[in-house]
Parts: sequence; C-alpha cells; structure tokens
Amino acid sequence: MSFGSGVPTVEVTDLKDGDFLLDVREDEEWQAGHAEGALHIPMSEFVARYGELTEAAPQDGRVNVICRAGGRSAQVTNYLVQQGIDAVNVGGGMQVWEAAGRPVVTDEGAPGFVA
Repeated sequence: MSFGSGVPTVEVTDLKDGDFLLDVREDEEWQAGHAEGALHIPMSEFVARYGELTEAAPQDGRVNVICRAGGRSAQVTNYLVQQGIDAVNVGGGMQVWEAAGRPVVTDEGAPGFVA
C-alpha cells in the first residue's frame, strides 16, 4: 500500500506484537498515551535525534512510523526511505491504533488516550 506520493504504508491490523514502532508525535501527545515499547522522537526534533533511531532500530528489520493520523509519520517515512532505511507509514496513526483496540498507555503504564 502507499500513502500520498508513494510512501509505503502498513495497516495497524498488519502489525504484530514486537514490531519496531517509531512514534513521531509531540511530547504532550506522547504523554497522553502511546503504544507500549514504541521509540519516541518528535518530528520537530527528528533530524537532530536521528542517531537515536539508528541505534535503536533493528538492523535487518522494518521501522513502522506512527503519529496521530498519518500525515507527520508519512513525511518521516519518506525521509527514512530516502536514507535507505526500510520504513513504512502506519496508516491512520494512533487514532486507528486506538480504534482497533490496541493498548494505549502512559509512561507509568496506566491506560492512556490519543490526544
């Protein structure tokens, strides 16, 4: 699947437990609720913190990029693909994640919500 101008996209329902997830929402969105185990690098800080992704991402695995609805994550996915990284945009973002019944938690592990 693709998003916009050919950005590779994956559906929330196609993700498996343990798949690497990069959340590019801003801090206040992350604090309200996020997918457990996701790496958080806000889009506004992404280029400066790019090294954190390359250290954390699986060497031979895919980077699944998520935001609230899919727009910001599509931009980051496009950037990563240009860098030669196997990356896909998570279609519909955290809104679809939550609607699909996937867990949304706070940093403390309590139930969260998508802001």
